[in-house]
Amino acid sequence: MEQKRIAAIVGSLRKDSFNRQLALAAKEAIGDRAIFEIIDFSDVPMMNQDIEYPAPESVRRVREQIKIADGVWIFSPEYNHSYPGLLKNLIDWLSRPISKEERQVLSKKPIAISGASNGMGGTVTAQDLLVMLLSMLNARVMNFPRLRVPNAQEQTDEEGHLKLTTSLPYLQKQADAFLKFIGE
Repeated sequence: MEQKRIAAIVGSLRKDSFNRQLALAAKEAIGDRAIFEIIDFSDVPMMNQDIEYPAPESVRRVREQIKIADGVWIFSPEYNHSYPGLLKNLIDWLSRPISKEERQVLSKKPIAISGASNGMGGTVTAQDLLVMLLSMLNARVMNFPRLRVPNAQEQTDEEGHLKLTTSLPYLQKQADAFLKFIGE
């Protein structure tokens, strides 16, 4: 049996962002039960229909990574009660048909959502808005459990690395549930 693949999308480009660290912790929680790959989309241009066909190489690369994945796990911060613009831009590219023969790559794709932030809300609004957007794109969003890590700065070590002192059991629960959700 072929091993499942999870494509992780981190909605922050900062090298040591809490959400990148959360994605790395999720990779550990998944362990050897699936191939877990964080997608680099830092070179994806702003969505522009003038360059849509043929799509830029960076867009084709990310689409292919999403296409071959059995599930997508999004890790997003919350900016001004929403998800970041760079994440919306990527989803806009992924929402477009690849060609006249191929649909967009998010349709029917199992998706999990997590997020860490310094605020008390822990990305709740951003996640709800992502669910609304992804549902409209016909993705299969795993609504429960979702992980929101509020006050992330309180779960770090002396160097500022995320340690998930209180959130780790919830991350493990979400990882287990997502693997099961992918298999359904």
